[in-house]
Amino acid sequence: MAQHILVLGGTTEATALAQAISDAGLRAVFSYAGRVADPKAQPLPTRVGGFGGVEAMADWLRDTGITHVVDATHPFAAGISANAVAACAACNIPLLALTRQPWEAQPGDNWHHVPDIPAAVAALEGPKRRVMLAIGRMHLDAFATQPAHFYLLRLVDAPDGPLPLPDCAIEVSRGPFTVEQDIALMQRHGIELVVAKNAGGSGARAKVDAARALSIPMLMIDRPALPQRAEVHDIDAVFDWLAHSGTDLGV
Repeated sequence: MAQHILVLGGTTEATALAQAISDAGLRAVFSYAGRVADPKAQPLPTRVGGFGGVEAMADWLRDTGITHVVDATHPFAAGISANAVAACAACNIPLLALTRQPWEAQPGDNWHHVPDIPAAVAALEGPKRRVMLAIGRMHLDAFATQPAHFYLLRLVDAPDGPLPLPDCAIEVSRGPFTVEQDIALMQRHGIELVVAKNAGGSGARAKVDAARALSIPMLMIDRPALPQRAEVHDIDAVFDWLAHSGTDLGV
């Protein structure tokens, strides 16, 4: 049976995979969660928005004739990743995660690990600091319980209303960023602490290297636990998986 691939996207790796799949002439659909107002255009047919849970996702996979799913979402997109594992299992559809290797502390790094967003919020108890909150926009409300600090926010889209943080600055820009850009950003705002998710990979690493260069400590949020699944870290491995999973790639 001819393959029909679903790419769960939203990362730079997903975009690169979509281009490679398009170049190979394979039939595929690219899916965005819909959290960015102006998502990057893709060379594949694209859907935007959630699936509505495991059962609805399984129904969509069956109705669309999907034969393979590649989860190339952000490492912290735990909800969709868990739903994809369950939906693919229900449909007997093979699933592969294209994910980034997590960052590991290097000499000169000063990291304090926390398991999740609530723990990161709790770790900010104490006197006022100038914090770069490099976590996106989804969890800003949680940090409103620590209003004493100055927060630097870097967002892909400008907020469409007032933010819950009384003392903050907003940088609206889309990465990837260079180490030099992030050093300049942290110096310009006098940053004393960086709060970040361990997204891994190279596209978002600049802030980690910039913090090390400036001897700024980091509050590093560890990745969420996910159901067991097959994982690879590069596009060639995805194509190797497809070639041995019953697709029409000449195998």
